[in-house]
Amino acid sequence: MVQTVATAELPVGESLNIQKNRIVPLGHISNAAKRICIVTGTHGDELEGQYVAWRLADELLKNIEDLRGIVDIYPALNPLGINSIHRGMPLTDLDLNRIFPGKEDGMISEYLASETLKDIAGASVCIDIHASNIFLRELPQIRINETLGDTLVPLAKHLNMPLIWIHASATVLESTLAHSLNSIGTPTLVVEMGVGMRITIEHGEQLLSGILALMSHLGIWAKKMPPTMPPIISDDWHVAFINSDVSGIFISETSHMANVSEGQELGFIADPLSGRVLKRIKSPVSGLLFTLREYPVVYEGSLLARILHGTN
Repeated sequence: MVQTVATAELPVGESLNIQKNRIVPLGHISNAAKRICIVTGTHGDELEGQYVAWRLADELLKNIEDLRGIVDIYPALNPLGINSIHRGMPLTDLDLNRIFPGKEDGMISEYLASETLKDIAGASVCIDIHASNIFLRELPQIRINETLGDTLVPLAKHLNMPLIWIHASATVLESTLAHSLNSIGTPTLVVEMGVGMRITIEHGEQLLSGILALMSHLGIWAKKMPPTMPPIISDDWHVAFINSDVSGIFISETSHMANVSEGQELGFIADPLSGRVLKRIKSPVSGLLFTLREYPVVYEGSLLARILHGTN
């Protein structure tokens, strides 16, 4: 059942609507029924979650007899951004994931954020699905604030993601949807995967199976699910960052998600004007190449890769 979470009037005489698809079990719904929320489309250039939202709704509706709780799917928190392929909200050029918890009496973006937060609050768990931007390709992963590890890691283990990255508190932005929900006691897991403006079907299917497994664990899904993969759990100390110190075009010579060795050449940066190779990029450590530059134009300081190392 499609429901409108919030509506805002636009200057052109139209309305901006935030909608969700609420899928409920057959028959009577107990007041004690658990609820899971799947949120995506906060950034208009992140489309990986669109596939997951469609596949999850399709799977639930085809097997509705196995549903034991409430599933709320929010496919587009930023519908104008998705329609215009714009990361932020086109009306204000604001990043919607930087204004939570919002304000009920604030401007349009703050009002929509406030109403969305109130609608999700109280869920048994929320999964906030993001893709990378157009510049980087990411291994499917869950990112968790270190202060919430004890609460969220046991839930994250069911999501069938190969990596759980526990961030230091200093790097966590307090104005995100996930931080705001976790702050009011609604457990929220942030998923990052794939690349901006694209859909990676294998990543979406992997997360779909994980969502169903988590629902089964919570008692929301009665169908028996196969075991999920045990994730690597890492912190910031086990992530090596590789940044460019010159400008040019980055030509990768290795595959995303490959295991690389210390000193292995990952690619090089070339200068189209002079025809020279400006820099050969070598791995500083041995490990898993879980982030790789997708957009080739780079400048000094641009992130080229992240490598996970020193974990079991």
